[in-house]
Amino acid sequence: MAAPEEATIMSGAMKMFDSCHLKPESLETGRIRNVLDETMAKLELSSLIPRVVDSLDMCADVLGPEITNSLIEHQKLSNELEQLLASSGDGNTGEAEEQRGRLCLLEQRLKCSVRNVLRLFLANPLLCQALKDEVWDRESPAEEFLKAFGEFRYFMLERLLTSPMEEEEKTRLLAGISLQMKKNTEAIAALQAELAAATRAREEEILKKETVIKDLQTSMRDLTAACLASTQQIRQEGEQQQEEMLRASRARRAGLQQHLQQLQVQLNALVLEHRASELALRKRKCRMETEIGNWIQKYNTDMAEKQAEYKEVRAAYAEEKAQLSLLMEKRELLLQEYSQIEEERRIHQEKKEQALKELTIMTLAATRIQAFWRGYLVRSLLRPKRKKKKKQGKGKGKGKGKGKKAKK
Repeated sequence: MAAPEEATIMSGAMKMFDSCHLKPESLETGRIRNVLDETMAKLELSSLIPRVVDSLDMCADVLGPEITNSLIEHQKLSNELEQLLASSGDGNTGEAEEQRGRLCLLEQRLKCSVRNVLRLFLANPLLCQALKDEVWDRESPAEEFLKAFGEFRYFMLERLLTSPMEEEEKTRLLAGISLQMKKNTEAIAALQAELAAATRAREEEILKKETVIKDLQTSMRDLTAACLASTQQIRQEGEQQQEEMLRASRARRAGLQQHLQQLQVQLNALVLEHRASELALRKRKCRMETEIGNWIQKYNTDMAEKQAEYKEVRAAYAEEKAQLSLLMEKRELLLQEYSQIEEERRIHQEKKEQALKELTIMTLAATRIQAFWRGYLVRSLLRPKRKKKKKQGKGKGKGKGKGKKAKK
């Protein structure tokens, strides 16, 4: 439990260090970083050489003749080195010395071959990038070495870019982290002790429950045996009760059989008794059927007479209805003529009244005209007389005036 917590604390510390302000990069630091980057690139290409050699037939057109020849030479040297290493365990001391000499020579030649291949690869940046972009399965040792070198590069750059004060702060922080880890370890130990105690208590409780379960199982077995005994007893009692009920049923059946025989005798007596009444009822039924037949025949005769009478009445009704329709048509014509006559009478009466009114008006007008004319004639006859009287009156007036003046 302490290992994951320790890893978590260390990762947090590394993040804190990464977030610190590093000192500016100097010229020497830049050169060292460039050397490390170039070395990392060469190592990556070196790890890809075995895979490229294995797929040399497919990559020959892309690599070119010079690189292909160098890789073939490198493959030959690798094979010779493997064969030499495989046979190095056999032979005496002289041969071993000779093999070591040959091994050193092959190692030197292999190193030169690797440097030559890397030089050719680095001379073609596009090819290097294509090889890096291609998905290659590196061998596990090469992958681990690249990972270790990457960590070494990160550590070196961190050491180069970290100031002394930051180094001291880092040391203090690591000391605090160690102290915290120690405390956490103690707390984990205490928790583990508590867990062990809880586990023991849990086991004791489980043991108690197992004991209770065993007791319950024993009681269940006893209860099962008691149930079987009770079931057997109930079955025996049921069989006895069934036998008693069977005997009672047989006795009851005998009594019912005897009662049935008595009822059969009574039934036979009643049948004989009711046959006479049935015969009388049959005779009465025949008589009633005869009477009903007579009544039906009489009903049919009466209905035939009524039907004939109904047909006659219906024929008379049809004839009278035809006459009624003719009379109604004549009535309609007469009503039309009567309405025309009434209309003519009304118009004649209106004309007569109008003529009478006009005559009255004309008579009144003539009377007035005559009266007006008579008045006009009278006035025309009286007008000269009035003129004469006026003249006479004027002469008298003048004479009276002159007499008055003379008197004065």
